[in-house]
Amino acid sequence: MGTIILRVCFIIFVATLGYLSGPILKTAISPPYNLIIGGAVGAILAIIVIISIIWAKKNDLKVVISGAVGLLFGVIIANLISYTLIFEILEPNPITIAIFILTNVIFAYLGCGIGIIKGPEINFRFFRRSIGESQPEKQYKILDTSVIIDGRISDLCETGFIEGVFQIPQFVLRELQHIADSSDPIKRTRGRRGLDILQKLKKQMDLEVEITDQDFPKIREVDSKLIALAQKNGGKIITNDFNLNKVAELQGVLVLNINQLANALKPVVLPGEIMNVRIIKEGKEEGQGVAYLDDGTMVVVDNARRFIGKNVDVSVTSVLQTTAGRMIFTLLKSEESSRSYENPEV
Repeated sequence: MGTIILRVCFIIFVATLGYLSGPILKTAISPPYNLIIGGAVGAILAIIVIISIIWAKKNDLKVVISGAVGLLFGVIIANLISYTLIFEILEPNPITIAIFILTNVIFAYLGCGIGIIKGPEINFRFFRRSIGESQPEKQYKILDTSVIIDGRISDLCETGFIEGVFQIPQFVLRELQHIADSSDPIKRTRGRRGLDILQKLKKQMDLEVEITDQDFPKIREVDSKLIALAQKNGGKIITNDFNLNKVAELQGVLVLNINQLANALKPVVLPGEIMNVRIIKEGKEEGQGVAYLDDGTMVVVDNARRFIGKNVDVSVTSVLQTTAGRMIFTLLKSEESSRSYENPEV
């Protein structure tokens, strides 16, 4: 309520200033119309200022700056045209005043609109660079739908290990929106999670996120469009989709796979190492037990079925690395000791 009262008072104050400034228009507009027009112009300007403040609160800083710069250039161009073509040729009168105001409004609106639409595509980082320093080539990291929904990319970006411009195509956003609007509750939740992750990425201070309109209408599949975009921009695709990874590599596109990164960061386990695990369930082979490490790595233990629900010490015999993850094969420590005794080294 207090905010509304403050805004009304501001409109009245500016309208009063416009009314008191009405005598300036006396040469072009006869009294008392000059006072009425002055007050009306003041009220309109106050309303525009209030609407602009409300709009600025709801938009990113880049959009606000771009709109303000576009508005400034629009007003400058409008005044150059007005003073050159109107006031130098025609005498001041109500018609020329109206043309002058209309010209300013049109060019201000046009400049602000262009700034809002195209301004965010400009890289503002050059303001932070010293004079004479060359602008490095952008290193695009193109995000696909699966890695956005996965969510780990947000945590990875916060660590600062990935550099460059994160590029998100409009066709990926449309796919996310389609998933978020799905009648299937699971798909709908996944889609909304993806949109939340994008908002989180855009709010990170040291991260440059670019929404691109580049599209390939002749290509129908989203994965194929991603590959085409990467080839065009010389970028890398960030994904956790195994099939997209393989297809992109066959076409010479570099891929950063989140799953491969996660597997590479798992602790190294060597044959002969002793570890303590909890047997969760039985394995595929007779007598086998299965356990899991904290990072989700599966541990297969021979002859451990009878220890389901218990913690046991095991000895690593081998490690199998697959595209889906890593599997560790082990023996019970007691059995490993007996085997070593029965088969001593020669």
